[in-house]
Amino acid sequence: MEFFGFMPVQAWLTLGVVLLLFVALLKNLAPPDLLFLGATATLALLGVISTEDAFAGFSNSGMLTVAVLFVVAGGLRETGVLDFLGHHVLGRSRTERGVLARLAGVVLPMSAFLNNTPIVAMFMPIVLDWSRRNQVSPSKLLIPLSYLAILGGTCTLIGTSTNLVINGLMVKSGLPGMHLFEIGWVGLPYALIGVAYLALAGRLLPERKELLEQLGDTRREYLAEMLVRPGCRLIGQSVETAGLRQLPGLFLIEIDREGQIIGPVSPDDVIHANDRLVFTGIVSSIIELEKIAGLVPIADPGYEVSPKQQRRRRLCEAVISENSPLVGKTIRDAEFRATYGAAVVAVHRGGHRVEKKLGDVTLRPGDTLLLQVRSHFLRAHRNDPAFYLVSNVDDWRPLRRDRAWIAMGLFLVLIVLMTTGVVPTLVAATLCAVAMVAMGCISSGDARRSIEWQVLVTIAAAFGVGTALEKSGAATAIATTLVNSTQTWGPIAALAAIYLLGSILTELITNNAAAVLMFPFCLETARLYDADSRPFLIALILSASASFMTPIGYQTNMMVYGPGGYRFNDFLRIGGPLNLVLAIVAVTLIPWIWPF
Repeated sequence: MEFFGFMPVQAWLTLGVVLLLFVALLKNLAPPDLLFLGATATLALLGVISTEDAFAGFSNSGMLTVAVLFVVAGGLRETGVLDFLGHHVLGRSRTERGVLARLAGVVLPMSAFLNNTPIVAMFMPIVLDWSRRNQVSPSKLLIPLSYLAILGGTCTLIGTSTNLVINGLMVKSGLPGMHLFEIGWVGLPYALIGVAYLALAGRLLPERKELLEQLGDTRREYLAEMLVRPGCRLIGQSVETAGLRQLPGLFLIEIDREGQIIGPVSPDDVIHANDRLVFTGIVSSIIELEKIAGLVPIADPGYEVSPKQQRRRRLCEAVISENSPLVGKTIRDAEFRATYGAAVVAVHRGGHRVEKKLGDVTLRPGDTLLLQVRSHFLRAHRNDPAFYLVSNVDDWRPLRRDRAWIAMGLFLVLIVLMTTGVVPTLVAATLCAVAMVAMGCISSGDARRSIEWQVLVTIAAAFGVGTALEKSGAATAIATTLVNSTQTWGPIAALAAIYLLGSILTELITNNAAAVLMFPFCLETARLYDADSRPFLIALILSASASFMTPIGYQTNMMVYGPGGYRFNDFLRIGGPLNLVLAIVAVTLIPWIWPF
């Protein structure tokens, strides 16, 4: 500790700013991007770093790669590729362990190549739906979902933004960058051991019965009648295989086959072309029916089915008023398309289930219609006396299904380019993102909206703080103290200390911030030991991603925190032992694969 007394003034100033930043992050005094921008600007104002150093992070290749990969993931989401994978992953699993195995088989490889946040966002409702159907508390599955996404991110260079950020810092420091699967040498066994732990430690997960009861709440039920058009993927499949019994809050009442009524419908009944399927269900499940190509509402024969037309449409809910000219008319006779430019998808009548065919339902005051409309409908009819209330359905978006194969092909080309190293990672990812927009997989507006700007600003601003730690001498002082305290046991002890410090920091502040702040310590520790810096940097990559003990350290943990009904110490109970197990795995494997 003696070395600290000889630190220059700039090093003390830097540590002071970093300490204040750390406290502000812990107390959540402001958003992380604002705090890091403030800290970087303050260090530049104090003369610790130049203005160029303060904002050099905004041109860092790692940060820019993260930005364009958000667009790539957005293209896969908008074309329905992620939805398709998500809704087919759980299959007919009936046990928690079976669901965990299926999630591991899909979430791990997906999160190895895509940002974790959209993956967890996509699978959360699927897990909640399965929990509702099988009367299993979702608190048994949502923490494993978040952990699987984190573990998958440790298997490739593009698995998490942290990997890309550290790789960008390595290149900037004159070190050779990592290839796509280099980290997988330790990341893959690291992830597999994590999955094994989750399978064995399931009893540590809480069972929140009160949340299970909340999931069974009653919501507005709609009646929808859908036509199976020729070419629909459901043709020839049984009701159960087609997934029509797996949507929560949805019931297939009957099948009308050329005037012959099949009801009650059994799971083994096979769907034919031109079948009319009559459903009752909540709006979110009706939305899921809308996503199946070739399955269209039949209340309006002019329902638009081409992807280009669909993208111009929206879903909204409209409540029929007392004095509406629609009262007393059937949906078929109301001529919605001619009058309002809208198509009726489903109808809800409070108090009891509507038993008639949708087109034959006579409208009454208070009936709620689910409508497919043009984008201007809400503005044009907000004050229309025909409706009490008109509101958008925010959960619905038209998918670009006709571009799904293009999006998947572009993504596979990206993986090949990154694996072979024919072009730099940033160039390959940028070309893929631009091609996604140019080939209609995602609109330019949606591409911009898919980028998580707060994450990017936090990463870019954190570089300035990391540079200040390095140039002020603070990193040298801390690394020297670390080396002195571990010298008796050698570089492996220093490696373990860096892993431990990185995993603690990432639980308290963001993983990217922890990585940038620890980077200069890793380089300085390697220099003082006269060792290769790569083992220390690999340990930092893994430890910065190993956020299992608190919900605040990683965004996917925060995403499952509320829906899972968790308490803060639930993460500590399941994540603490996992952190310890993975620390032993990392410290054992890293020196063996990347010798000092």
